[in-house]
Amino acid sequence: MFETLAIHWNMNPEIFSIGPVSLRWYSLLFISGFILGWYIFKWFFKREGVPVTLLDPLLYTLLIGTIVGARLGHCLFYQPDYYLGSWDGFWEIFMPWKGGLASHGGTIALIIAMWWFSRHYGRKYDFDFVWILDHLAIAVCFAATFIRLGNLFNSEIYGEVTSLPWGFVFELRGETEPKHPTQLYEALSYFLLGVFQILMYKYRLPKLHRGFFIGTFFIGCFGMRFIIEFIKQPQVMFENDMTLNMGQWLSIPFVLLGIGFLIYSHIKKQPAAIVHPQKQKQTPTHYAKSISK
Repeated sequence: MFETLAIHWNMNPEIFSIGPVSLRWYSLLFISGFILGWYIFKWFFKREGVPVTLLDPLLYTLLIGTIVGARLGHCLFYQPDYYLGSWDGFWEIFMPWKGGLASHGGTIALIIAMWWFSRHYGRKYDFDFVWILDHLAIAVCFAATFIRLGNLFNSEIYGEVTSLPWGFVFELRGETEPKHPTQLYEALSYFLLGVFQILMYKYRLPKLHRGFFIGTFFIGCFGMRFIIEFIKQPQVMFENDMTLNMGQWLSIPFVLLGIGFLIYSHIKKQPAAIVHPQKQKQTPTHYAKSISK
């Protein structure tokens, strides 16, 4: 009885194409997440006294880290036998447009990229590694929301059969039964987490300690990912024989890392916002006073 209420989903992943060049919904949403993140960080920088000139190098670092890490994560975590089993597969590692990006790999790469960014710029502008991770956690919530909507437009990474009235029949993939739209479940959970984080930043920042945002992000994001994976279809064949799938096994360390950051935040009690050291006013010497008269 519920099948008649299901949403028949047959969206074309391409917005338009001109010859060999095409624009896909996934690409548009992926880039939109970075553009929104740029404006969010602009607000952060202005509020906390960081030069906005750092926005461009930050954006380039994030783009490179995300694409490289997410691609390597998919190739090494989900299909190592294909990508490392032949030269043809190996060269496809460098072709992300052929599909296959893993959020866990992207997260690992972003952590490494932000460590480099904080080492390169942090000392000069009074921020550290945890500070940049805290602020990145807020922006990533919304970028992840866009990416999961992109997965919906691609009709990929969906769930098992459901009798719920909001089930999606992914006709593009040849499905005939309603499936859980797990892309929307994840997108909604990331969006709500982002709203919570940004409200805490706006109204409670002076009372928060460094490590709070990245800690709650890891626990909320990967905790929800762990739960939603229970109703998601296996992405690769070997997951059929696993009690927990690869996405769940990879989520556990990030949840534990989030708990670790909250413990760090509670122990260190370092202000979440940048504290710029006050420049001491130099007292004029006796000679300087005499020549100024």
